[in-house]
Amino acid sequence: MQILIQLSLSLVGGLLLSRLAKRLNLPAVTAYLICGLLLGPYCIGALDLFQLGFNSAEEVASLDIVSQVALGFIAFTIGNEFRLEQLKSMGRQAITVGILQAVVTTILVDVALIVLHLVNPGLISVSSAITLGAIAAATAPAATLMVVRQYKADGPLTKLLLLVVAIDDAVGLVLFSASFGVAAALESGSISVVTVLVEPMVEIVLSLGLGALAGWVLYRVEKYFYSRSKRLSISIGFVLLTVGLSMVEFEVGGIHCGFSLLLVCMMTGTIFCNICDFSEELMGRVDGWTAPLFVLFFVLSGAELDLQVLSNPVVLLIGVVYIIFRSLGKYVGAYGSCALTGCSDSIKKHLGVTLLPQAGVALGMALTAQQLADGSVVRNVVLFSVLVYELVGPALTKRSLIAAGEITTEGKTNARKKNLPRKPVRLSE
Repeated sequence: MQILIQLSLSLVGGLLLSRLAKRLNLPAVTAYLICGLLLGPYCIGALDLFQLGFNSAEEVASLDIVSQVALGFIAFTIGNEFRLEQLKSMGRQAITVGILQAVVTTILVDVALIVLHLVNPGLISVSSAITLGAIAAATAPAATLMVVRQYKADGPLTKLLLLVVAIDDAVGLVLFSASFGVAAALESGSISVVTVLVEPMVEIVLSLGLGALAGWVLYRVEKYFYSRSKRLSISIGFVLLTVGLSMVEFEVGGIHCGFSLLLVCMMTGTIFCNICDFSEELMGRVDGWTAPLFVLFFVLSGAELDLQVLSNPVVLLIGVVYIIFRSLGKYVGAYGSCALTGCSDSIKKHLGVTLLPQAGVALGMALTAQQLADGSVVRNVVLFSVLVYELVGPALTKRSLIAAGEITTEGKTNARKKNLPRKPVRLSE
């Protein structure tokens, strides 16, 4: 009963609040996150009213499976953007931009936080500074995709953005694994090549391999069915399967092996869309089915945000430095790499801003970073940055896409629907 009431309040409350957000010219994603904050353990949940809201962080965490499934569908949808014709025209640009903007962001945040350590060693350790630099590279694909879908954004910037966001996950994984390995070595006095280099590469290869296999098997199974509803059911079943398999962990020869949920599901979508001739029609039906799931995902993400971090001045100071230099790194890195690959002025100017949202992937990295001596500082700084980026990031993404001319602003007609030509009037009428 409690779970059903909480899920229904999350879904209905998020949608109702999105109507207010529309009047304020804000993306629906922002409304869903604010709804989560209101229902969370620091607002309505703290009142301990009859099943209204989430009374504790544990209650929100108990619904983590909803978030995992939603991330799986988000990654599957983004994988659909990696079509061969798209990769032929923008693949080199996307890979170059995806790598360089992440590396530049990591370097700038590393330098800023290490300088902060040299000024006052008591604020943050070098190991935590290095780890935060790597976490800064991560970009949240969910918020970006939702803004693109809500406003039907389309154009060169949107296409490149979705490719870069997908590549960013693999790059961020490598950067974080290497940086965290170095940070752990600084604290222990010994460095492990297996942890720094081998394990992240194994995770990427295993994830891409599992995703490719799942995408091929999905296509083979879909061919046995002709009903649209049955094909939709098969697609949903396979995404749930890949989400479940991506949680498997094992050890081989002393090497820890695991999978990245985002990479597995992205690769599944990529292979499927490139070998299946009816994938576009099927993806449209999947998008319709997942709409309520995505609302729940963002409301639960908002409920997870910890407002207690705002009471710690040290976290606020480090967090402000982190946010400033991460934002600078994303913008400068994207601008420079776009200029290097010959992108248009519009893409160079606006891409960096659209890469600011940060959420689930960064929080997962912060959870691992808690193993450091002052890992709690890393976690709290990331929580603070996620609070800021999730509330501000979608609006900035929307504004950049409008400025680039890839979103039509809403007036009397709904911009989310393409305007149809008027029916010609006959003279006899």
